[in-house]
Amino acid sequence: MTNSAAPNRPFGRALCAMVTPFTESGALDLDGAQRLADRLVGHGCDGLVLSGTTGESPTTTDAEKADLVAAVREAVGDRASLVTGVGTFDTRHTVELARSAEKAGADGVLVVSPYYSRPPQDALEAHFREVADASGLPVMLYDIPGRTGTRIEPETLLRLAGHPRIVAVKDCSYDFLGAQKVIGQTGLAYYAGCDEHNLALYAVGGAGYVSTVANVVPDRLRAVLDAFEAGDTPVSARLQQRATPLIELMMATGLPGTVTAKALLNALGLPAGPVRAPLRPAGREAVHGLREAYERLVA
Repeated sequence: MTNSAAPNRPFGRALCAMVTPFTESGALDLDGAQRLADRLVGHGCDGLVLSGTTGESPTTTDAEKADLVAAVREAVGDRASLVTGVGTFDTRHTVELARSAEKAGADGVLVVSPYYSRPPQDALEAHFREVADASGLPVMLYDIPGRTGTRIEPETLLRLAGHPRIVAVKDCSYDFLGAQKVIGQTGLAYYAGCDEHNLALYAVGGAGYVSTVANVVPDRLRAVLDAFEAGDTPVSARLQQRATPLIELMMATGLPGTVTAKALLNALGLPAGPVRAPLRPAGREAVHGLREAYERLVA
């Protein structure tokens, strides 16, 4: 007997919020991006989310975002879905980025709530609808009020679910009850955006995850979902628990996930490079702790 947790998975189950590799001089490293993307897909990711929070989208140009999609598409072909972040605090700019993503070869767009301006819910809904109408690509809404200052309220999501191209949510709301309410009443595919929720959200009908930690251990995180799908809930729980120390170090120690993911990738000799200002690289002690936690997980 298997668990059929979420038949609606428009972008797959195991998605990585991929870092954007840069050269030592800070330029976009398209060769590194292709090598990293190929590795991630080869180790269990069936979707990649580019130019999200982890991908340092605030500090990459529109042209860099489009070039990144085109390069990664060339590297992975049709082996994985590609979703790219287009959300900004400006509706017109977000519309332009969505159209550019479609031309570059993306399979979908990730649209975060407009940040800083903190629009009310009716304006937020209108923003998402305008972006969804701007291209033929399916939309994943990104609910991360801790960064944007604005929650996408469950009632707003219930209304937006009626739009034919709004198909998914990356959930970083930390509102498990609200997530279950929307899952239960709509066809929206819910992806955990916080790695500690990967299994829990999946178990109540989520579609999978969009993971920063998957940059370094894509196979270990996918194994959690695979065990659950196979009907072995105790094993899936143990695998999730085994990953928790690394998840905590990467996501809950005060450093942004971009910084910790790049630090660990660099330590492992994988494509990443530096972060762009205003972010700063992880210190030696933090890198040592990350490497130790990684080694314990993969041992």
